[in-house]
Formats: sequence, C-alpha cells, structure tokens
Amino acid sequence: MILSKQYRCIHSTSCSCTKGHLDEDVIFLIFQTLNWNPKLIAVFSCACKWFDDVAKRVLWKEFCRARAPKMMLDLQSSGSHSVDGNWRALGKLLIYCSGSAKGGLFNSIHIPGHFVYRTRFSRTSGKSFLLPQCRSDVLYVSDPCEHLDQGEEGDVGFFRGIFKSFAMSKVRGMLISRGAELHPTEVCPYCKAKLWNMLQAKMIPQSATCRLGAYEDCIEYYVCLNGHVLGICTLLPLSDSEASDLD
Repeated sequence: MILSKQYRCIHSTSCSCTKGHLDEDVIFLIFQTLNWNPKLIAVFSCACKWFDDVAKRVLWKEFCRARAPKMMLDLQSSGSHSVDGNWRALGKLLIYCSGSAKGGLFNSIHIPGHFVYRTRFSRTSGKSFLLPQCRSDVLYVSDPCEHLDQGEEGDVGFFRGIFKSFAMSKVRGMLISRGAELHPTEVCPYCKAKLWNMLQAKMIPQSATCRLGAYEDCIEYYVCLNGHVLGICTLLPLSDSEASDLD
C-alpha cells in the first residue's frame, strides 16, 4: 500500500484531523508491540502532518534505539537529546543502501538503492576512515553492501555511516580550513543536506582501503553537513582459500 503524504493537518484543536486520534502513549505501545516496524512507521507518517510529527519525534527514535542500542547510547552520550539530521534520517541510514544513480554522486555506475535487512555498524572500523589527526572523532561505519559482477566496475561495495557530534568534529574543522567545496547539485539521500567530497579534500587514508578489502585508489566517500557518510569502493575478489572457507 502506497500513501501520498498529506499536509492539510495544522495540528490545532479545531482541526478535524485530530478528532478521534489515539493518544501518543497508545501509539507508542502499538508500535512497541509491532517491534518498531519501519515500513509501518513510514505508512503511518504519510497519513497526515500530525502523524508525521509523532513518527519523527517518537517512533523513528525508538526504532533506532531498538535496532542499534549501543550505538544510539554513544551518539547521545554528549548530552544531546537528538542526533544530527533527525531520527527519521538516521533510521533510514540504518536500513537503506542508497546505491548509485547514473550521473549522480558516483556517476560511473547505476545501481538502484534498496532496503537491507540488517547491517553492522562499527566504531572501530570508523577509525580507519579518519586521518591520524582526526582519530579522536567518533565515526560509525557499516560493512560494505556488496553488489557483485557489475561489468567493468567489478565487485562494488557501498558503505554508510554517521559521525558523533559532527558539528564539533575535527573532520568538519579540517574540511572548512582546507576550503573544501560542497557538491553543487547532489544532496544526502538521508537528510537532504549538502555534501563534502572526502576524496577531493584528500582526506581518505590508506587504512580505509584495507578495512573495506578494496582496491587502492578505488574508494570514494562523502559526508553531509549533518555527519552522514555514504561511499563506494571496488572490492577485491575473494582468494581461493577465502572462497573455500565460505563454502
């Protein structure tokens, strides 16, 4: 079922849309019983502006906490009651591989975006994507989402991530001090914020290639103004011994 989002509701006492609505506590309990199902949260938020507001303030937040509890505790440990770019954007980042559109950020290849069942995000892996002088920053990065046998591109991996307190990070400070330019047209697929190209800023360390298991000089990633990360790499093929271990 696909619902177009409605914006007639003005969330006032005189608005007919709010008459008969369930209490927020009841909505919370219903979605808790549904294990914070992201598809149902998305459908719920399309019904009207009031529902969309509840979803953004409450439901997506609880979804993120249920999906990645340790990561969420860390992202909020600085004292903030929110996360950069809002909870809905973070919820989408946890479960959606953005892929690549022809002529988009990674303009050499077209692979449609898609939802993923589950992805592991690692703070330890994130260190490998930071220059030595920025490794006091906290970055969570996912394992690559593998898209194999992409013709001349070979085996392609997409990865995504999020910085903790990006506004105060050394990475952001370095991007600004280096005069890095924001992408003129493309925006973050998760929060619609402008993007910096870390490859153009010469801020991708060799350790990122090793962590991903990718070819040298075949990795590129962007970070948006809210600290969301999305990137692409060309993966090394499995050796014969590695392949046999998987069989």
